[in-house]
Amino acid sequence: MPVCLLWRRKEVMFIQEVKIPCKNRMIDGIFYRPENRLRFPVVILNHGYNGYKTDFEATAGYFAENGIGSVSFTYCGGSTRDRSGFPTTEMTLFTEKEDLYAVLDEVKSWECTDISNIYLFGASQGGMISALAAEERGDEINGIILLYPALCIAGDWRKRFPAWEDIPDTQELWGMLLGRKFFESIHDFDIHERIGKFSKNVLILHGTEDTVVPLSYGEWAASRYPNARIEIFQGEGHGFSEYGIRRMEGMTLYFIHGCMR
Repeated sequence: MPVCLLWRRKEVMFIQEVKIPCKNRMIDGIFYRPENRLRFPVVILNHGYNGYKTDFEATAGYFAENGIGSVSFTYCGGSTRDRSGFPTTEMTLFTEKEDLYAVLDEVKSWECTDISNIYLFGASQGGMISALAAEERGDEINGIILLYPALCIAGDWRKRFPAWEDIPDTQELWGMLLGRKFFESIHDFDIHERIGKFSKNVLILHGTEDTVVPLSYGEWAASRYPNARIEIFQGEGHGFSEYGIRRMEGMTLYFIHGCMR
């Protein structure tokens, strides 16, 4: 079981703060455990750029109410609120993927986890990381849920810094400072060559008014996977409204039940 730093009951679940080691850093996370269940499916919640471990706390509560556990965490260096001490200027998509693998390994080691029913849930950049992880560790994952996955990241930055000599030492984006490593690591990265082999079920949820990640990326991803479904949210942007979130939760629960069958 994870190291217990705080253990408290809330409504239909127990909430436990966890620390998970990954190389030279320590991942800060939360385990949401449904009441009265000895073993249950677990969803690993992956936040977006400069997000935080509590971004999907309400969704975790909804899952717990329906007998599903979840783990959320803050990517090391992936947020200005991260407590790991890992600099944001050292973070890359690939250090975040390492973090996700460490969380996956930890979740698999818990007696309460139904290891045949582990799911990745990722929003925006976290959706891209989840998609990449599923390609490499798909045998350990029973399905993935991608909210407006930011599959455009490498292409967008390559347009801004087309030549290696254009890459800056640091670059601020939306209140967070990125380092040269981030841009160098994705300069020659082509998402078209990296996803689409995951053969289990994939659910993609994307809004028509997304100005950060155009809907065309979600539609393209859905066409790549052999067993993918896309749900288009009319009028929703990059980050859903309260109504959109409730709709997303219902669709995700239905999706997980379908995977379990």
